[in-house]
Amino acid sequence: QVQLVESGGGSVQAGGSLRLSCAASGDTYRTRCMGWFRQAPGKEREAVAKIHSGSGTTDYADSVKGRFAISQDIAKNTLALQMNNLKPEDTAMYYCAADHNVDCLGRADYNYWGQGTQVTVSS
Repeated sequence: QVQLVESGGGSVQAGGSLRLSCAASGDTYRTRCMGWFRQAPGKEREAVAKIHSGSGTTDYADSVKGRFAISQDIAKNTLALQMNNLKPEDTAMYYCAADHNVDCLGRADYNYWGQGTQVTVSS
């Protein structure tokens, strides 16, 4: 089992920045990928950014490319998402997730999920 705890959400005006953090514990040695997902009210959950723990390869949603950056500190079992130039459409609950599968960069149905942290961007 892997436990994930997010922090760093909040409210910000459009154009501002936020940094989300995720602390992982438990069987983290089995994790191949970690990622950030978000879900806005009335919308489906979507992948925002993922990172492969072994290769460092990242994958971003087109809507956040150039604005968001995912990073991982394997030694500290932490994951971060730096969000710059935030837009009102970025408003959502953001979830940290971890996956054991070999094809984790191509998957969205990750094995483990945090409780989420709210990000609200006002215009």
